[in-house]
Amino acid sequence: MDLILKYFPELTALQRERFEALEPLYRMWNSRINVISRKDMDQFYLHHVLHSLAIAKVCRFGPGARVMDVGCGGGFPGIPLAILFPEVQFTLVDSIGKKIRVVDEVVRSLGLTQVETVHGRAEQVDARFDYVVSRAVTEMTPFIGWVWNKLDSGDGAGTMPNGILYLKGGDLQTELSATGKRYKVFDIATFFEDSFFETKRVVYFPRNQKVVL
Repeated sequence: MDLILKYFPELTALQRERFEALEPLYRMWNSRINVISRKDMDQFYLHHVLHSLAIAKVCRFGPGARVMDVGCGGGFPGIPLAILFPEVQFTLVDSIGKKIRVVDEVVRSLGLTQVETVHGRAEQVDARFDYVVSRAVTEMTPFIGWVWNKLDSGDGAGTMPNGILYLKGGDLQTELSATGKRYKVFDIATFFEDSFFETKRVVYFPRNQKVVL
C-alpha cells in the first residue's frame, strides 16, 4: 500500500481501504483458483496494482465515462482503475469463466457497484464505450480489430480523447507500425521509479484519428 500512496497520495479513506483489501482477497481466491502466478503474487502491488494504475497517469477518466477492460484476467487493469475512479462505469470482459468468477467475487467484496462483468469475447459485447483498456492480451493489430467499432469517437469523457489505452512492454515499433493507426507511446518509467517498469509502456490510440497527439 505504501507504494500506491507514494504515487497516488490523494486517495480517500474508502479508496485506501479498498486498495488495502486487494491483496488478502487475491491471496484467498488465488489459493482456490489460480489467476496470478506465485512469483507475481509476492509483488502484487507492484506488478499488478501499480502497473494497472499507469493508465491513470496518462488519462484521467471523467465522471460517467464508460470503460471496457478486454481480457481482464483476474481483474487487471480494470479493478484498480475502478477503485481510483468510482464515478466511472467499467465493464470487465474475459472469455475464461474461472477468471470472471474471481473478478465477480472481488468486485462484490469491495462494493464496486459501478463494475459489471462479461464472460465472453469483446466482439460479443453489445455496447459502446469511451475507452478500452487492456494489458497485453495479444498483438495490437488484432486487438484493435476486436474493439475499434465499440468505441465512440467523442472527446469529452476524460483528459484524453476517447480511445484505446493498452499496457504492453518490450520493443513495440514493428507491432505498432503494423496497426496502420496513429498512436502515442508513454514510458511508464517516467511515472514510476521501480526498475520493473523500465521496458513497460502505455500505448494510446485515439478513436478519432484526426486528433493532435
